[in-house]
Amino acid sequence: MTGTFWAILPPVIAIVLALITKEVYLSLMVGIASGALMFHGFHPIKAMDTIFAIMGEKIGGNCDILIFLVLLGILVALITKSGASRAYGKWAARAIRSKRQALFATVCLGVVIFVDDYFNCLTVGTVMRPVTDKYKVTRAKLAYVIDATAAPVCIIAPISSWAAAVGSSLPAGSNIDGFTLFLNAIPFNYYALLTLVFLTFLIVTNIDFSKMKQYEQEAFSIEQSDKDHEEVPIVGHGQVKDLILPIFFLIFSCIGFMLYTGGFFEGAGIAEAFANCSSARSLVLGSFLALIFTFLLYIPRRVLAFVDFCGSFAQGFKAMTSAIMILCLAWSLSGICGEEYLNIQGFVRDAVGGSTMAVIVMPILFFVISLGLAFATGTSWGTFGILIPISVTVLSGDYGMMSVCVGAILAGAVCGDHISPISDTTILSSAGAQCKHIDHVATQMPYAMVVALCACAGYITAGVTGNGYFGLLAAAVVLAVEMAVIVTLEKRRR
Repeated sequence: MTGTFWAILPPVIAIVLALITKEVYLSLMVGIASGALMFHGFHPIKAMDTIFAIMGEKIGGNCDILIFLVLLGILVALITKSGASRAYGKWAARAIRSKRQALFATVCLGVVIFVDDYFNCLTVGTVMRPVTDKYKVTRAKLAYVIDATAAPVCIIAPISSWAAAVGSSLPAGSNIDGFTLFLNAIPFNYYALLTLVFLTFLIVTNIDFSKMKQYEQEAFSIEQSDKDHEEVPIVGHGQVKDLILPIFFLIFSCIGFMLYTGGFFEGAGIAEAFANCSSARSLVLGSFLALIFTFLLYIPRRVLAFVDFCGSFAQGFKAMTSAIMILCLAWSLSGICGEEYLNIQGFVRDAVGGSTMAVIVMPILFFVISLGLAFATGTSWGTFGILIPISVTVLSGDYGMMSVCVGAILAGAVCGDHISPISDTTILSSAGAQCKHIDHVATQMPYAMVVALCACAGYITAGVTGNGYFGLLAAAVVLAVEMAVIVTLEKRRR
């Protein structure tokens, strides 16, 4: 079953079960177990040994991300307990006077924090939750806004951890500059570009539909009681600056450590430093330094008592346990499908790389395959790490169409990542918004698929015309039609 179609079965089992039962932990465990059993010919002892070997390896390899989650959870608990979040909410209410403005402020912050999607997801939620709660923005809607301004922004930002990952995906000996290829592919990343347009449309018109509309109508009162029940007790007398200063220090220290780990202070340029940095380690170093800064900001001024400061450690860790658990299980599922085991990547590589696709169908096929692979594995970077070398090799003599296909691969990777319950950025968006994970997945999926259909139309047009800009125009026209239909249907309902 290694490297065959059957390698897709475990993630499909996990995803379908999660959507049906709403129980993410058990669904992921069933997916992992089914994959291990398939790999070992349904030998239970060997399968069990493999499961925990993979889990240990994945947790060890991603420990920086887990440490960052814990440190950020502690920082959030401190800011909340100090009363700074409450003070910020009252202050923001004077500048932000409506639900629409609160959502636009969230979008703007998401666009500003473009260097890393993990950092984006958690920081935006931390800063904007007090404001969006005040204007009755549900946590599912907040999670969608966070997710829609995380990966889609990072994947079109030249200076980001994503740009570095794309550049490092090129095959050896290709003689192509990865950064230049990334820049040329930005206009052809239809899904990322149109997601930002569609998000703006939803906020301006204040329209929701499908699962999100149902959630907005039914869930707020229940959700609000859950928030009140889970609220960290406020025992300090924090001011607005006690939220703003730690968050700004966190942002600048993380960016500074990205430059540091990328060699900027040893002579590397800014773009080169971001390309070579260790983003996960930088987030750990930056968040740890921000925690020290917060201690020095709070304790001498008696914003919090020392005992309350220390008590926030356990509360912050507890707040992140759900995200950590889901991440560990999702990484383990990705591991059992990896090259050493079921090798889902090998199946896709053989299926795509060995084909003689006509250039006319390459953009749409790369988009669909990339979407499916990201959906099944929950990883964007792993997806374009597999498909970009194939596209570069197949289209080595046609740089223009190569840029379109790379854009299609990146678009499909982000789209699949958005609709996958086992995606790390989807999980972290839920954590940042403090939304139930399966609620975020169910409400975001219809919105993502609306934009995905537009992208499909665009890539078909790009293949037929041989021009990526015609494809972008076609995708934009289809999106405009879809938005007009949504507005018309909403008016009829009213």
